[in-house]
Amino acid sequence: MKYLVLIPDGMADEKIPSLGNRTPMEAAKKPNMDRLARESQVGTVCNIPTGMVPESDTANMAILSFDPKIYSKGRSPLEAVSMGIDMQPEDTAYRCNVVTLSDEGEDYDDKIILDHSADEITTPEADRLIQTLEQELGNDVRRFYTGVSYRHCLIWKNGCDTYPFMRPHDILGRRIGEYLPREDNGGGEFYRLMRQSFDILNHHPVNEERRARGLKPANSIWLWSPGKKPALPNFAEKWGLRGAVISAVDLIKGIGLCAGMESIDVEGATGNVNTNYAGKAAAAIDAFRRGLDFVYVHVEAPDECGHRAEIANKLLAIEKIDAEILGPVAAYLASAGEDYHIMVLPDHPTPVRLRTHTSQPVPFFIYRSGQSRSGVSCFCEESAAAKNFYLPEGWHLMDLLTEPEERKDNT
Repeated sequence: MKYLVLIPDGMADEKIPSLGNRTPMEAAKKPNMDRLARESQVGTVCNIPTGMVPESDTANMAILSFDPKIYSKGRSPLEAVSMGIDMQPEDTAYRCNVVTLSDEGEDYDDKIILDHSADEITTPEADRLIQTLEQELGNDVRRFYTGVSYRHCLIWKNGCDTYPFMRPHDILGRRIGEYLPREDNGGGEFYRLMRQSFDILNHHPVNEERRARGLKPANSIWLWSPGKKPALPNFAEKWGLRGAVISAVDLIKGIGLCAGMESIDVEGATGNVNTNYAGKAAAAIDAFRRGLDFVYVHVEAPDECGHRAEIANKLLAIEKIDAEILGPVAAYLASAGEDYHIMVLPDHPTPVRLRTHTSQPVPFFIYRSGQSRSGVSCFCEESAAAKNFYLPEGWHLMDLLTEPEERKDNT
């Protein structure tokens, strides 16, 4: 038996007037998802436990069967693992975004956060910035590490792993002062580091070059999501499946590595709409051919488009995922002569109106070869909810995916 799980990150959304009061999932041309969903078990699932922040680490842990209430320690340590950082028990990891703040001569606290991704800065450009920060602000206690695009890591020996940082993508367009770490609740060191970073980065040659090209500068860091070294159960031991993850982002790679899975890198995978969709499909097919049983393909693009309020690009990302990933991999599995199951779902919604994640349930379908179910003609939020099959805890999805017999509760 082979299992494909495809995660178009943040694909779920709200109805949008400019799309004829349809969601991007409804409006997008996605014949492969719709074809499979017609004969699938279809429903909705909540991957974010009550009271937890709707982040991708929480949601993807749940989909991979790890209860976030038990195992979630923040996304940064998972990213650190993917980056090859050897975290010690006393180390705390922090996500270190390079962001765009306004630059009109105002005080740091009065600046506006314009972009959490600095126009999706390239990794080589960001690496030059992070190396400068390491030279200027790194020491024996704290170290800066380059990740992918705007997503980087700070390791701080004996750093606080419980500080309630604000997520930068939640405050786009707002004055940052009320959201910055504060001295009166233990955040003074974080505040000073972020403020110093602006002085170092604002007129860095990389940013002057970006301004000259009409791009936003990455002129400050934003710290958030602290955590200690993670530990997850071994996926193969838990499920008896040899598995791999395929993703452009360190977070998903880190989850896979912590669970003892293979992490497959794809050249040209970027984490945005201009990613190597076909390369991810080829990597998934190769993994199945090499004898792996379970492949988890994660695509960040719809989520980034939601954060950037790019409606047309969100549709484009969904359509490319359908045509260039799901179509070829499903065709391979159908021709391979072995039973297979395919599950497709977003991890959480990222509505373009809100430009951030929400905790609402998301649609899912599970297609089982050789079985025909009464599914839906259009795989989307509304049609999935109409099936009246709701799974309140996403970490039970793997039970559904791997069960061999048809269930009687979703005909």
